[in-house]
Amino acid sequence: MPSSLETALSRGPVVVDGGLSNQLEAAGHDLSDELWTARLLRDDPSAIVDAHSAYFAAGASVVLTASYQASFAGFARHGISAEETAKLLHRSVSLAQTARDRYAGPARPLWIAASVGPYGATLADGSEYRGRYGLTATQLHDFHRPRLEVLAEAGPDLFAVETIPDVEEAEVLVRIAAELDVPMWLSYTVDGTSTRAGQPLREAFALAAGVHRVIATGINCSAPDDVPAAVALAAETTGKPAVVYPNSGEVWDAAARRWTGRASFAPEDVRSWADAGAGLLGGCCRVGPAEIAGLAAAVATPP
Repeated sequence: MPSSLETALSRGPVVVDGGLSNQLEAAGHDLSDELWTARLLRDDPSAIVDAHSAYFAAGASVVLTASYQASFAGFARHGISAEETAKLLHRSVSLAQTARDRYAGPARPLWIAASVGPYGATLADGSEYRGRYGLTATQLHDFHRPRLEVLAEAGPDLFAVETIPDVEEAEVLVRIAAELDVPMWLSYTVDGTSTRAGQPLREAFALAAGVHRVIATGINCSAPDDVPAAVALAAETTGKPAVVYPNSGEVWDAAARRWTGRASFAPEDVRSWADAGAGLLGGCCRVGPAEIAGLAAAVATPP
């Protein structure tokens, strides 16, 4: 990692980007099919560069690639070959690197996190908010390993293993990342102090406690109200910095494919999250560059 992200974390909080999908939608792109943001890797890669650039301009130091929902199986259902899929996964990293080149400098190190979403994300039916897909650990390994191998070859600074609903899937992903010797953070989607599959968060975070390559644990794609307890549990259980990037507070209706409810994400809250042990702070769905700019300003303000 350029100017190690771990070293940067030892000096203070680091700002992560916001939701890629909402930034692309704000630019007029239709993300209604099951490939979601991954479709633009093939159809309009410059749009992804622009979205990453918007977050770097807003003050983010880490952006996540457009690979969250990208997989060999998912692309194959759309007639895309394995060879082309590998190229698209590589492209997700190179596009983020292109955006980074516009903003990075000696005084501003920036990092690329290759987004690794759960198996359920490729089903496009809300399964990532439930977990327990009925797959064995071997089946999950066979699904995840090929795409992590390709992403690792593309040269990101780390993996963002994110929106994981289930400890069983997290165990598989942590093992693969360790085998590939790529740094990672592990981030669950949660309901209160449990994973979406119902396991206690203390148990979920504990599996990463002794894994050298896991630099942070925490939550994302969850309600802002769930952050304080999760930060405390992550820091206490693992001794590592916490990573937190919640949604806006609105709720995704998978059947209607729309967001409902009110936004409750407040950039000023992140100071208390950092004080409690959060080292990587950002936003997920429905959190855009304006909110990330506010978050960056809050993080920069001395406690």
